[in-house]
Amino acid sequence: MARLGRLLALLALGAPHVCRAARVELNWDVGYLTANRDGYIERRAIGVNGQLPIPPVYVTHGDTLVLNVHNSLDVATAIHAHGLFQNGTSYYDGAGMVTQCGIPPGANFTYELAATQVGTFWIHGHYKHQNTDGLRTPLVIRAKPSAPAEYDDDILLSLEDWYPTESQVKLAEVLAPNAPFPPAATFPYALINGYNGNDTKPIRVVPGRRYRIRLVSMAATEWFKFRIPGHKLDVIEADGIRSKPHPVDGLDIGPGQRYSAIVTAHDSAEFNFMYNITLYANFVPLIQGLNPRYYSGLLEYRPGAPVKHLPPVADSEVDWLNDVDLQPADLEPALPVDRHIELTSREITTTDRRSLRVLDKYTYTEPMVPSLATALTTGKYAASPQTYGPQAEAHILRHLEVVEVRLNNPMGFVHAFHLHGHVFQIIEYGPVDRSTIVLSPLANRTADDVVLPPLQPFHGAPMRRDTLVVPPFHYIKLRFRADNPGVWMFHCHMDTHFAAGLAVTFVEAPDVLQRRQKLPLAIRKMCKAQGIPASGNAVGRHGFDLTGLPPPPQELRTETASS
Repeated sequence: MARLGRLLALLALGAPHVCRAARVELNWDVGYLTANRDGYIERRAIGVNGQLPIPPVYVTHGDTLVLNVHNSLDVATAIHAHGLFQNGTSYYDGAGMVTQCGIPPGANFTYELAATQVGTFWIHGHYKHQNTDGLRTPLVIRAKPSAPAEYDDDILLSLEDWYPTESQVKLAEVLAPNAPFPPAATFPYALINGYNGNDTKPIRVVPGRRYRIRLVSMAATEWFKFRIPGHKLDVIEADGIRSKPHPVDGLDIGPGQRYSAIVTAHDSAEFNFMYNITLYANFVPLIQGLNPRYYSGLLEYRPGAPVKHLPPVADSEVDWLNDVDLQPADLEPALPVDRHIELTSREITTTDRRSLRVLDKYTYTEPMVPSLATALTTGKYAASPQTYGPQAEAHILRHLEVVEVRLNNPMGFVHAFHLHGHVFQIIEYGPVDRSTIVLSPLANRTADDVVLPPLQPFHGAPMRRDTLVVPPFHYIKLRFRADNPGVWMFHCHMDTHFAAGLAVTFVEAPDVLQRRQKLPLAIRKMCKAQGIPASGNAVGRHGFDLTGLPPPPQELRTETASS
């Protein structure tokens, strides 16, 4: 009895090694500030609590992150936790005019984000592309302490492309009627952990120890390459999904993607080494000093030790990570397919001479009613794509069906596609049909000149992630189970492409959604304050009456536009 009494007393006090779930509360005042982030250009930006960069957010698995947001901007805002499933709380996904009305200027809204996953994520603005102007920061969800530890220390590197012009100014130039094509190239600088990439503090390591390096691409448009010459990167995570360890020389990272890799320090502290980061885009002119831009930082074994410079290696000789070579740690097999959806990225010129993009039939534009509100309030009509309006590009998914999406990219542009609310299995990379290839009018070649890539199916178990890169002239097959009733965006995470309409909406199990969720009163009040309906179809009406909905942009059917 005495032992039992002591045990009960310990339980009442809380044993020190027991890790309880916590409510981690942050107050964010989102507002403008003036910043010189790259060391060259001072401009208006968006920060939190007067700070930029915004401090990274760390929580533990099982916690609830309570994010109290006050909007000090002069326009609406919304916050998205990139990679979190929001299962049962789709109204906290933060996709402006999809799962909520924006937070009006001067107003407050609280997001409650359940940390049911473990891994590397990020938080960013998801309204009017405010992430491009600084509203973005890493989110790390750590596993509860366990023994033995897999690594000795955890190192976070956030990667940003920073432009000299505010996002809305640049987008207005790109999307304006009669804007020149291609648009004038803008060459950003790279920020590492919020500052000019060449000013990053050294990464200090101890010989023989193992380090988990988390790389978070918070880029708006461009790509990053990361290497530590003389060291292998043992990849163990992609987009919050643990993978079987996979050794590579380097990582090529698209906007929105995240990786973790274990780096084992050498046994000797005789030399320091440099790590290399390249910021680049293959869709704008290659100009020395502008694209690509090269950055380096110190991997410091010993202060003052000489740097060991290794011979340069051509990119073609580097073992870069390929998605289909990764396997999830749980070895989940490929899901059996219930339904196929085919989406094709293409560019159109509209009758008012704008250059826009289409992923299915129409250019995606914001609905007049948040699509989640439509799904929750229209009863049986929620099961029809027509209810959401053609510009929402709604695809209605049945509860628990497995969907295979074939995503075609017949153009010479690379894309980075992100799916909200889910991870998907990467089943196959392959070449598009040569007859579908679309070349830029400026390309001095024909479709027959394009060298198509080989077919690359997965081997073993297909890797899962939430953001994938679709190279030019490729298709990719991905699969996911519709097990998260809600309204979820699938869009290109390159801001100019997303703004130009490269997105669709997956309306998942609206019948189940209506039984399980209700739109919070706070969201309905935010909508009302801005004169936005919080119920009804795409225009706030009953049934299929879409009177007042602007027509989708019309494609200019000319030889020039289709060439």
